Amino acid sequence: MIVLAARLSLTNLFAPETRKVFWKVLGLTLLALVALWFALRGVFNSFVLPWLQGFMPSTADWTGWVTLFLAIFAGIVLALAMALLISPVTALIAGLFLDDVAEVVEQRDYPGDAPGTAMPIAAAMKSSVRFLGVVIVGNIVALFLLFIPGVNLVAFFLVNGYLLGREFFEFAAMRFHSPDEAREFRVKHALTVFLAGLVIAAFLAIPFLNLLTPLFAAGMMVHLHKLISHKEIGLRLRQA
Repeated sequence: MIVLAARLSLTNLFAPETRKVFWKVLGLTLLALVALWFALRGVFNSFVLPWLQGFMPSTADWTGWVTLFLAIFAGIVLALAMALLISPVTALIAGLFLDDVAEVVEQRDYPGDAPGTAMPIAAAMKSSVRFLGVVIVGNIVALFLLFIPGVNLVAFFLVNGYLLGREFFEFAAMRFHSPDEAREFRVKHALTVFLAGLVIAAFLAIPFLNLLTPLFAAGMMVHLHKLISHKEIGLRLRQA
């Protein structure tokens, strides 16, 4: 079921129906990252670098070399910062378009089912901020655990698998249930949702492709929710 949901999500990700959302999210994410790069570099050059240079004697022969070292160090730090910001920025932007992805999946692969209900704008923005918070918390925890030998990689997958699986599955379920019902449905199938979250975490670990993680995750969890719901309906019919 999980493998099928992942495969269907990948198919939908590059389908013509999803292409508009695909380019919109990718373009806005790249623009946001470029803007952040210039903003962070501006802050460093305007405030941090002059502050550090204030500790160096202006007549020292090695001042120029230290300034060069600081510039190189700043470039490395900024690059690392941008790498950490890719996931949160993508989550924030893509969170506004998750319902668009869900509608494409439902119309394309489940035309006989009743369509889900899109979240209002205010709820969509709240959901987008929540996705942002989840991704930030997950990556901060995983980042700290990177310094613990034997735990780092496992921690990354466990933390992100749990958090991403939970949030994206509840998003898919809330198109058909109330928030409380969606949460109960997720808890009922917690192991399946967690294993699906590990697949999303693996997708998140792939450079450049991780820009599309929210779109892939939303599509996968919509499929997973549909597959589980159909299975439960089938069981109830057989028991009746």
